[in-house]
Amino acid sequence: MAKLWHDQRVRWAAPFAWMGLIFYLSSRADYPNLTPPGWPETQDVVAHLVIYATLALLWERALRGTGVRRPALWAFAIAVLYGLSDEFHQSFVPGRTATVFDAATDAVAAGLALSIAAWARRRAEPKHVLNL
Repeated sequence: MAKLWHDQRVRWAAPFAWMGLIFYLSSRADYPNLTPPGWPETQDVVAHLVIYATLALLWERALRGTGVRRPALWAFAIAVLYGLSDEFHQSFVPGRTATVFDAATDAVAAGLALSIAAWARRRAEPKHVLNL
């Protein structure tokens, strides 16, 4: 399984498959409310955070090692632009609405996920210690 994840075809297929799933889910208006009674309505925000953080990370993984300069920046741009196009798509779906808040949440999710990934990579790098 680990070998499959490193296959370049899988690395490129994953973000496109994820985008297809987002498009499918955006075409539906019949989601169950999973928020417990008495809790603030956070289901939509959490969904956007998870979905677009994942999209940005999948794009960065696909772009990393291909010679593309600044893959995280490109991954962020792709995720944000797809989020905007998804909001536009939702404006045509009965029972769905497009909101600036959702688009902003998508951008925050992508940026936060990529920032955390960059921080984790820096922390995992070996430390160079000078012996004096």
